[in-house]
Amino acid sequence: MARTVLIVDDHPSFRASARRVLEDAGYEVIGEAPDGASALAAIGAHRPDVVLLDVQLPDIDGFDVAARVTGHDDAPVVVLTSSRDGSDFGGMVIRSGARGFIAKAELSGPRLEALLT
Repeated sequence: MARTVLIVDDHPSFRASARRVLEDAGYEVIGEAPDGASALAAIGAHRPDVVLLDVQLPDIDGFDVAARVTGHDDAPVVVLTSSRDGSDFGGMVIRSGARGFIAKAELSGPRLEALLT
């Protein structure tokens, strides 16, 4: 069964390229959101298995969005992403409740799958 994914990023070009990469790898992209508020609404409406979530959003940062949606039994798996290196964020990724981090330049189906298994 394909895993469903919600892509959250304020850059339409990244959302489009992430969609292509993930769909080519067999994921079903069920939605996109440009900011944290839209992400929270889309997560509630679509109930994705996975949320690919940009760290820097124009309203609520990705760490806060992750903290709001993780921690309960039916929560999606959150994977944070950024154009910056993951080491720039220290322990913030783990404290947010996210499963892990993938740099935008390194996004691939196998890289995402490695965090999900």
